[in-house]
Amino acid sequence: MPPCPIIDSHVHLWDPRRFRMPWTDGLDALNKPFGPAEFRQHTEGVEVEAIVYLEVDVAPSYRLLEAQWVEALAAEEPRIQAIVAAAPVEDGAALRSYLEALVAIGSRVKGVRRLVQDEPDAAFCLRPGFVEGVRLLPEYGLSFDICIRHWQLASATELVRRCPQTSFILDHLGKPDIKNGLLEPWREQLRELAALPNVVCKISGMVTEADHATWTADDLRPYVEHTLECFGPARVLFGGDWPVATLASSYLRWVETLDSLTAHMSEGAQRKLWADNARRVYRI
Repeated sequence: MPPCPIIDSHVHLWDPRRFRMPWTDGLDALNKPFGPAEFRQHTEGVEVEAIVYLEVDVAPSYRLLEAQWVEALAAEEPRIQAIVAAAPVEDGAALRSYLEALVAIGSRVKGVRRLVQDEPDAAFCLRPGFVEGVRLLPEYGLSFDICIRHWQLASATELVRRCPQTSFILDHLGKPDIKNGLLEPWREQLRELAALPNVVCKISGMVTEADHATWTADDLRPYVEHTLECFGPARVLFGGDWPVATLASSYLRWVETLDSLTAHMSEGAQRKLWADNARRVYRI
């Protein structure tokens, strides 16, 4: 097990009965409540000190309500120490009114995310309004979580380059095609992204990019090793991606797998991965 209590930098909580979540329609394994009680049950045996809540792709009309709900939920689950809320960053300058309402919700709001992974245009995040919106975030003390698929990595790298004052967190290693063992051009593009100083990377969401039924630690190993090589121990964060990851793994199995893949690191480097970097990046 990890050498310290974990700060999980990527946790989802939801109740489809409260907020419309179209992407879970027909997905019975996830189209049900996953709240603090379920999280405690699923993480039994793992010492989780704090969690970062990531927006769950609710229908746009519920986005501010989602952030308000999570802020209130922290009274029930005080381990919620940071919130990454949804925001329509592509709206450019008009985003200011939204960001003002968002940060007014509470000090736990630390960042925003606008899902790009399902946009068919690989350069969607480079549209002028999107870039303008992301450039506004530092004024409000907010970071930006990048959620893309591997074929969008080059555009995401250019976005980070164009917004040098914004702090970025790459979710899920950029979702490489682990199931098919595809390493290029993901490997070279990740190296290019990591060369920029204003971005860190979550080691998260890997099991759902692998074969859900047959994945092994060896399937994940080259991706973990390359990410650690590119970003170094000071710029990687552990993420559980719960409950999405339950499609392919229990929480305990993912933690044990990543622990085995990083056991060669010094204890100090392991502490950075499992807790210290998340504490710094999300100002916990």
